[in-house]
Amino acid sequence: MNDKLLRVGTTYIPVGDVERSSEWYVTNLEAELNYKDVDKAILNLANQSIFLVRSKENESANFIDVHGKERFSLTFEVDGLEALENVRGNFIRRGVRVGEIEDRGHSGRNFVFYDVDGNTFDVWSELSPTFREKYLVSESK
Repeated sequence: MNDKLLRVGTTYIPVGDVERSSEWYVTNLEAELNYKDVDKAILNLANQSIFLVRSKENESANFIDVHGKERFSLTFEVDGLEALENVRGNFIRRGVRVGEIEDRGHSGRNFVFYDVDGNTFDVWSELSPTFREKYLVSESK
């Protein structure tokens, strides 16, 4: 028996309109819709279960850091800089609001994007070595 936390299984994201938001995630992020009712939608996205939960107006998963900057609470990984550029380009073609590719002073590059409800997410060009090993993702970038 392993007595430690093993993985993040579900992320909950506040949304204003479950129908509109679930359609946005399926269309723009290619999420798989598993369930939907008036209060929530359950999606498979990036090897995780994502719950879109109907929330009060102007709620988001974002937060303000100590310096007053609005931050994201979730980072997605892609396999290399070329993949990062391609994902960003695909998002732009789909009309998703995206930020510029950034060098934040650590390995890899990042950009942020925003869902239809204003939730901010990050994308990082460095795929976790553990994920790569476990799921046998090719080393070629």
